[in-house]
Amino acid sequence: MAQRCVCLLALAATLLLVFPTVSRSMGLKSKEHQRASRIPSQFSKEERVAMKEALKGAIQIPTVTFSSEKSNTTALAEFGKYIHKVFPTVVSTSFIQHEVVEEYSHLFTIQGSDPSLQPYLLMAHFDVVPAPEEGWEVPPFSALERDGVIYGRGTLDDKNSVMVVNVLFLHISFPVPFESVLFQENLSHPHPISPDNRQLNVSDTLSSGTGAQKISALLQSRGVQLAFIVDKGGFILDDFIPNFKKPIALIAVSEKGSMNLMLQVNMTSGHSSAPPKETSIGILAAAISRLEQTPMPIIFGSGTVVTVLRQVANEMNVIPPVAQATVNFRIHPEQTVQEVVELTKNIVADNRVQFHVLSAFDPLPISPYDDKALGYQLLRQTVQSVFPEVNITVPVTSVGNTDSRFFTNLTTGIYRFYPIYIQPEDFKRIHGVNEKISVQAYETQVKFIFELIQNADTDQEPVSHLHKL
Repeated sequence: MAQRCVCLLALAATLLLVFPTVSRSMGLKSKEHQRASRIPSQFSKEERVAMKEALKGAIQIPTVTFSSEKSNTTALAEFGKYIHKVFPTVVSTSFIQHEVVEEYSHLFTIQGSDPSLQPYLLMAHFDVVPAPEEGWEVPPFSALERDGVIYGRGTLDDKNSVMVVNVLFLHISFPVPFESVLFQENLSHPHPISPDNRQLNVSDTLSSGTGAQKISALLQSRGVQLAFIVDKGGFILDDFIPNFKKPIALIAVSEKGSMNLMLQVNMTSGHSSAPPKETSIGILAAAISRLEQTPMPIIFGSGTVVTVLRQVANEMNVIPPVAQATVNFRIHPEQTVQEVVELTKNIVADNRVQFHVLSAFDPLPISPYDDKALGYQLLRQTVQSVFPEVNITVPVTSVGNTDSRFFTNLTTGIYRFYPIYIQPEDFKRIHGVNEKISVQAYETQVKFIFELIQNADTDQEPVSHLHKL
């Protein structure tokens, strides 16, 4: 059976994994052959302990990105060394090529048995947002385990995903020889491995992605085209919808765009003892108020996230001649940056207010999610296998941004999904305090990616499967 190459990309802040998919033109494999060639996603007690301890060690390295210009580069370098220490097989195997990209990003290319076939990419990141100790039950970089739960910054976002892939290589290579798995058992092996560089910008999200851009450019220069990409984003939601008790798997097939738009008013300075009829602050406040009272239009009946507005100017004794406020917009896939700018101007309707786009990018195209969408159907199939209680899988739009947006020139199939149950209170922990993951959830995440790799390595067309709510 011909095998696709697998690419796993590891950047300073993000882990990108590209795994092989199989040529679907060769027909269906027999069920007997599929069963015979699969490795059970089961782990010994020793392996489970090793998996857990490897994650803990990763959490203890404070790979903090403070802004788009400032990161803890010492910790980022240390993390690269940690990968070598904990997973020596991954970095020393003859068919895995390791490249350092942008100083702290790592690209591992794992040659498949048929390099001519199209690879796919799994992504994750290992840099984290800052974690002040106030409010934490335990120190945020302690990786303390309590009652089967590991606490620490990065347990959910996103060192858990980074460590999952490396753990899988250990599991595949030690119970049976790696080469035996790949060739005798006809299981394809990854073609690139890498953590990607996500950087924290002023809006407190990892989004500048210098390393990811460099890896994307590198792959493009080599003529690589990807079958699909899987990054973080969607979850399995539990107890989110009132009176609806079934868990729902959300696979994000797009993500919103983003824009930081500065509103500025220039006036003549004056003293508060003799204020003019209108001040720069008052004009700006009125503009912001109009924006607050006029939300972005509802598209497809889905509504929009309430725009977070923050007034910059504080009350001062001397009336400032210039007042500024920065508004962050998350832009629906049916809109563009320019459309939102024009809509904002129409809402404010005051030519004294100037508009300056500080940074922006349009939403990503919607990835296919029909019966023929290989990446989407593989994810859906794996959800059914690993989470049999979840019988509803739906495509959604991610409100957060991922480094996968830098790979639109390499594939049309970009999917964002975390194989983890999330309840309402868990969302507050991501970029918040007391971020944590249960050992069981982490082991299930390993199992999910393990199953996904093997599902991608079977000669079969995606299976039609639709659910109605």
